[in-house]
Amino acid sequence: MTFILSIFSYSCGLIVDAFLIFIALFQIISLDEMKNDYRNPIDLCQTLNPLVLPEYIAHTIITVLFIISGHWLSAAVNVPLMLYHIHRYEKRPLMSDPGIYDATTILQVNELSVSTRESWTKLVFYFVTFLYYLFALIYVLIQNV
Repeated sequence: MTFILSIFSYSCGLIVDAFLIFIALFQIISLDEMKNDYRNPIDLCQTLNPLVLPEYIAHTIITVLFIISGHWLSAAVNVPLMLYHIHRYEKRPLMSDPGIYDATTILQVNELSVSTRESWTKLVFYFVTFLYYLFALIYVLIQNV
């Protein structure tokens, strides 16, 4: 049973991580367009805000899945980012819609650079964890043959 749960958790981790890599790349491209004045802030926030909760929920799901399956190293790697997501969402600007990007504050140079740096950091994290999940999946498959 643990063998199947391990394969399932790492397979889901790979699929969800590919989705998270796509979201991080999309955020980087959108923020870069904003920085270079190709996009207005209202359009940017309307595009990025609907992706915030799915990203946070997907990352939380794979973290909980690793905890349930007993892969403590994988869970320990993901818990700090999950806690950061919770903190970031609690400290978001006052808005009626879900999301963390506010059209009035995103124009500030500091806020734009922080958001861009955060997206690049998450992209690197998601890419490294994607490679780790791939390695762990292959290891679990070979170990139980």
